[in-house]
Amino acid sequence: QMHLVESGGGLVQSGGSLRLSCAASKTIFSINAMGWYRQAPGKQRELVAAITSGGSTNYADSVKGRFTISRDNAKNTVYLQMNSLKPEDTAVYYCAAARDKAFAISQVVTTDTLYTYWGQGTQVTVSS
Repeated sequence: QMHLVESGGGLVQSGGSLRLSCAASKTIFSINAMGWYRQAPGKQRELVAAITSGGSTNYADSVKGRFTISRDNAKNTVYLQMNSLKPEDTAVYYCAAARDKAFAISQVVTTDTLYTYWGQGTQVTVSS
């Protein structure tokens, strides 16, 4: 069983930055697919960014050029650097991980149902 714990959320003004962290309870070295999702009130959960163990990434169009996903296998942690934040980025942000070796190293997973493990979420609020 893998446990994921997000941190780094908070209240920030429009144009500001935050860095979210997702700490895994076990090694992520062979977790080929990890991602960040978000869910705003009254809206469906949506992919923000995904990353493979090989470093390939995928971003939602709404965050391209502003957000960066990265992973540090030595620290069992995935990050989401968020810059130029906008009020519409306000949501609960969730970290997700696929099962060990469930996907190829280069396969970016963008479908939430393919992720097995989820964190509890961290609130990000961007004021205008």
